Amino acid sequence: MTTIVQPQAQERANVAGFWIRVGAFLIDSIVLGIVAGAFTGGDAITNPDVTNAQHSGIETIASFLFFTLLWSSIGGGQTLGMRLLGLRVVDREGKTIGYGTAVLRYIGFVISCVAILLGLIWVAFDPYKQGWHDKIAGTYVVKIH
Repeated sequence: MTTIVQPQAQERANVAGFWIRVGAFLIDSIVLGIVAGAFTGGDAITNPDVTNAQHSGIETIASFLFFTLLWSSIGGGQTLGMRLLGLRVVDREGKTIGYGTAVLRYIGFVISCVAILLGLIWVAFDPYKQGWHDKIAGTYVVKIH
């Protein structure tokens, strides 16, 4: 059985709340939209060679790579939105997470979204400000400045 170590009182004070995390995600979504649009040559409507399925596939791959690479130690635990808002994904000891944990967190993120966003809204009510994806991967989002 795994023992879950909750953050110390000082670290708990540094966990990022719901709204700042929403802000970071909105910034990331805009960036991803621009990147996916660049790869598909713009909207599928204006480019008949790009089907909706191809567009969605490219967006899914871009999203997976964007989040998993940047959440992990490869990207310093920060997406672009998180970097702008002074947030970082860390493990129970306060260290950046490995790529495997970032993939697990992404899978949890997808589950959180599929469940009518309940797993994401959970952040607003959880005492440690963890969404389901954080609980699944054993991660926290902390403020770094």
